[in-house]
Amino acid sequence: MDWSTDPAAAAAHFARRLAVETDVSDVHAALESGSPGLVLLDSRSREAWQQGHVPGAVHLPGGELPDRAAAELDPAVPVVTYCWGPGCNGATRAALRLALLGYRVREMIGGFEYWAREGLPVVRPDGVHRAPADPLTAPRVSCGC
Repeated sequence: MDWSTDPAAAAAHFARRLAVETDVSDVHAALESGSPGLVLLDSRSREAWQQGHVPGAVHLPGGELPDRAAAELDPAVPVVTYCWGPGCNGATRAALRLALLGYRVREMIGGFEYWAREGLPVVRPDGVHRAPADPLTAPRVSCGC
C-alpha cells in the first residue's frame, strides 16, 4: 500500500467529497427540522418507489431527469439524490445529470437501503412504517461523528 499521499491532497479530496455528499442521518435531521432547505429526490424506478420510499421525497427516475426536472424542481432549492444503496450508482448519475442542468445537488450516501436499515420512516402502499434499526448501521451509542 502506498501511503505517500500528501496531506494537503488528501484534505482537498475529502473536502470535495463533503461538498457533494451527505448522509442519511443529516438528511433525516434536515427533514425533521420543518425547514429542510432541500428537496429529496428518489431516482429509482416506479416499481422500487412503490415498494417503499422516504416520506416527502420527490420521485423522478434518473432517466426522466432531463425531460422533467425543469417542471418538477425549483432551481433555487438544493437537491439531494438517493437511489437504492451503496451498491448502486443511480443517485450519483442523477446528481451528475442535475448538476449539468445547473442544480445545486448532493448525493445521500447509503441511499434508501441505509435509510430503512437505520429504522427511519418508510412509505409503503399500506402506510408509513419504521423497522427496527439494524444495530450495525445504527448503533445504540452515537458514533460521535
